[in-house]
Order: sequence, then structure tokens, then C-alpha cells
Amino acid sequence: MIWEVFRQKKTGEYHTHCGNVHAPDREMAKLFAQIQHGRRKPTNSLWVVPQEEVGEVDAEETSFGGTTDKSYRWSTAYNIEPPAKEVEESANEQAEAERQRGDS
Repeated sequence: MIWEVFRQKKTGEYHTHCGNVHAPDREMAKLFAQIQHGRRKPTNSLWVVPQEEVGEVDAEETSFGGTTDKSYRWSTAYNIEPPAKEVEESANEQAEAERQRGDS
């Protein structure tokens, strides 16, 4: 049986896929994962998951990010004349912050 292995480098970080191991049961998979993937790099924890239990959602099944217009979240998306003083100040402040970061 093939088990997929996910490694967490430090506490609080995400587990990332680092490979797989061949083992007859979960306990052997955990042991093999420790030997093959836990000793090479700093490791806080390992997850082992049966390969057939790993599901995938790919780009053909759904769209990921950037497809929904969320400009309604920003006050500058609304065309109100004249703009409220607070809105104008906020827009100027945002533009200045972007200019300082080099975003523009």
C-alpha cells in the first residue's frame, strides 16, 4: 500500500507534501516516513495518509482565485460626486502608502 507523507517543519506552519512510502499498515508507514522523510530536514511532525484517501480538485473542476470582482469592497469603486471628505482622505492615504512601497 502507498502512503503519502506530509511534513511540518516548525510548529504552527503548514504541512507540505514531501513524498510517499510503501507500507502494509499505518504504523509501518509512520516508521518508514520517519526514516525516509523526518531525518533529512528539520521536522516537527509528519502525517501519513493512504494514497487512495487523498482527493484532488483541479482547475478543470473549478476556478481558483481572481475570478470574482470584489471592487465593491473599496469605497473608491463607487462614483459619488463629490466624494466624502473621509473617503478622499483614505484614498489619498492609500495611494501614498502604495507609492512608498513602490506598488505603483
